[in-house]
Amino acid sequence: MAGARRVIVEPPVFPVDGVCELFAGSDVAVETRPRPWTGDDVVGLLVWQAVTEEDMARLPALRVIATGSTGFDHIDTKAAERRRIWVCNVPEYCVEEVADSTIALLLALLRGVVVLDRSVRAGVWDDHAGGPLPRISDTRLGIAGFGRIGRAVARRARGLGIETWASDPVVAAGEIAVAGVTPVSFQDLLRGCGAVTLHLPLTRDNEHLIGARELALMPRGSYLINAARGPLVDLDALLAALERGQLAGAAIDVLPVEPPTRDHPVPSHPRLIVTPHAAWYSPAAEQEVIRQATLSVRAVLEGREPEGVVVRGKVGY
Repeated sequence: MAGARRVIVEPPVFPVDGVCELFAGSDVAVETRPRPWTGDDVVGLLVWQAVTEEDMARLPALRVIATGSTGFDHIDTKAAERRRIWVCNVPEYCVEEVADSTIALLLALLRGVVVLDRSVRAGVWDDHAGGPLPRISDTRLGIAGFGRIGRAVARRARGLGIETWASDPVVAAGEIAVAGVTPVSFQDLLRGCGAVTLHLPLTRDNEHLIGARELALMPRGSYLINAARGPLVDLDALLAALERGQLAGAAIDVLPVEPPTRDHPVPSHPRLIVTPHAAWYSPAAEQEVIRQATLSVRAVLEGREPEGVVVRGKVGY
């Protein structure tokens, strides 16, 4: 399509054919291009990996970036704001899936499912191989971050008879209490809960939110779950806490570097569960993230208000 405005899509999250269907009837051409992207005809990006100011500078006509994720810490939003480029995320597409996965990881930790499975496969038949396994209803769950996913986790936990506390720097205590959850400070949450799950965005201020100091505050023999962002947890401190028994177990669906590399390998410990950033996934969520992000890009290019606005860009041409 000579002279057309172009939208670059980044596979595998965004399949070209599916995005093309959602742009049917528009004057936009959809394609993939290898990085680094260049071209004065590129007006939109559908991405799931980092977009830097240097990327934006090579695309002078760029109008909108949509990420196929809830988090947007991988997008240079300050640069986008300076350049009046719209940035959109997809905040609601996998709320149910991540909440379900969090509860699944919590139950697997508390009841020793993975440890026991590993012991059987190693030729051991011992119903105590998982160590002391707490009664689920005797465990208090602390939820750090009471947004959409944190609230969905709380609903599920309370349905299982689990006492639930929550902390969130931007949610009023009364709003937390209305949900049947006890509002506490982050420090009190760490000190008072036998299991803690993280549901916070990654910011410049909360990298390594959970480090050696925070792990030392938790009750000995407690559990930690991170299905939010990898850099929220200091992995070295986490492994040390598991090794000395400060933590009885941990589960992480996210890593600081994804996928793992030789320099940043998968962390390993007998009482650590690692899943490959899969908490978000279901076929329904996969289709929804493609649809919502693509329609946000189309809305901007057609002069309409998009969904999931993170940065407001220039209106019109």
